[in-house]
Amino acid sequence: MISLDSSLINREEGYDQIRDYLKDHQFTLGGNWEYDHGYFDRALDEENKVWLRIPFTVTHGVLDGNTDATNAIISIGRPFVLKHLYNEGLDKEAQVSTYGALVDQFQEPVDKDASLEDRWVSKAKDVLREVESSIPLT
Repeated sequence: MISLDSSLINREEGYDQIRDYLKDHQFTLGGNWEYDHGYFDRALDEENKVWLRIPFTVTHGVLDGNTDATNAIISIGRPFVLKHLYNEGLDKEAQVSTYGALVDQFQEPVDKDASLEDRWVSKAKDVLREVESSIPLT
């Protein structure tokens, strides 16, 4: 994981506005969001192993990432780029059951914080600069 400098750090905005703006830049709300924090993620490669992640915390209201509108105000944290290395194929240790098929189908990353090649850091910086340069002013 490599942290990136950004003019977005500590920017406070309505969650809906930031979500919609970042969606236009191919970001999605990461599946690991909570009611008080979360991440906007954008894959930088076709295999979905290298990610630009923009963290945020909720400063006012409550986040409900499953609705189209929320009253949450968020503060953006320090963006970072990371790489997950996975074993290819299905998990041989997966549980055989309906529940197991839904939950254990894929393996855990071999390395959740694999080393990053310079090209991915450069690409992450380029994407971040693009986002910063066109974000609406409040």
